[in-house]
Amino acid sequence: MQVNVEDISPVQKRLTFEIPAEQVDAEIEKVYAGIQKKARLQGFRPGKAPMQLIKRTYADTMREEVMRRFFEKTLYKALDDHKIEAVDAPTVTSDPLEPGAPFTYSALVEVMPQILLNDYSGLEIKRESYAANPDAIEGELKRMQENMAELVPLDDGATVENGHIVTLDYTFSVEGLPSEDSSEEDAQVEVGANRLLPGFEAQLVGLRAGETRDITVTLPEGYRNPEAAGKEGTFRVTLKEVKRKELPGLDDEFAQQFGEYETLEELRTKMTEYREKHETDRIKADVREQAIKALIAKNPLDVPESMVKRQLDYMLDNLKNRLKSQRMSLEMMGLDEDGFRERFREDAADKVRGGLLLMALVEKENITVSDEDLEGRYEMIAAGNPDMLGRIRDYYSSNHQARNALMSEIKEDKAISVLLEQAVITDVLPEAGQE
Repeated sequence: MQVNVEDISPVQKRLTFEIPAEQVDAEIEKVYAGIQKKARLQGFRPGKAPMQLIKRTYADTMREEVMRRFFEKTLYKALDDHKIEAVDAPTVTSDPLEPGAPFTYSALVEVMPQILLNDYSGLEIKRESYAANPDAIEGELKRMQENMAELVPLDDGATVENGHIVTLDYTFSVEGLPSEDSSEEDAQVEVGANRLLPGFEAQLVGLRAGETRDITVTLPEGYRNPEAAGKEGTFRVTLKEVKRKELPGLDDEFAQQFGEYETLEELRTKMTEYREKHETDRIKADVREQAIKALIAKNPLDVPESMVKRQLDYMLDNLKNRLKSQRMSLEMMGLDEDGFRERFREDAADKVRGGLLLMALVEKENITVSDEDLEGRYEMIAAGNPDMLGRIRDYYSSNHQARNALMSEIKEDKAISVLLEQAVITDVLPEAGQE
């Protein structure tokens, strides 16, 4: 048997196999003999049908079984012999298998890239300075007030206005593109919040419960389906219910609804503390993200498509779950799964690149995890709850997979610290208008 290994890219190899005709014929005869023993053909007892009839009847079955055996016997042995570690199942293509002829096939295999990681010092990072913002606290109080609002149903004759919450059924279509057809029941929309396709919410104004209206919007550039971008889409909307928000007063009684606060001023103080922590954490996360992006820029590398696909699947599932919790869908955001994958593919690829480079940095810097590191992480997860701390220790002690994942997380955090210790960090003021 001949095996040829060809480098297609830094993350792809093609293995080509040629199995001699005599080996093919021998395997064919073995398979036919096995089929003959089990075959049940009309007029013959099991195992007694003539071989010529077996070959005419089961030729396709024979080919599938012989090819399967060759793949199992040769492909994975070749990967092992050539020390090729596939990151996903190989993609196999073959010529037809015929008696008396050699059998050739090829396998396209994705592998991990070789990571040299030559340059990771002096990364340039801009770190935003924290600044208190009383207006942000007032804005958050107003959002809390909105969230605590009571939704009061309006009379059937009431017409929709900006600020109303409406429940509706809709169908959506784009002429000439049946793949865009979709529908939704009991969708909730806050009219005037401008969360949906441009122009959609404005055309709900004036509707009454029970009425149906066709709403036409021009699909924006960057729409999930490039074929539909710039075309007109039509929503046939049936309005089922109209509600208005009745806001509570911003007073001490409002503050008391959140538990431990007696006055509105106490709530403001706590929110100010929370905002400082939240913003500090956000700034740290932004610095971390900048460090990873700068590391990628200095150490570019190709990544296996299968790993990018898995990362996209993870990102898509997260988004769908978040939207579902808000009673929304991808379609209501002007997206579909294919459009999401196309739009965020490079983000997913960068996440994979960053993860691989940090793993390489862990190895290069001989980063390890001590018992003290694990205990510190347990305490962070427990957030000061002694009862929870004991359960967390027990969980990670008994679940080796979860413990290994946590150790990888700690190693990655330590690798980021190495990058930041050697980085050139410039403190900058917050952008105007940022809360």
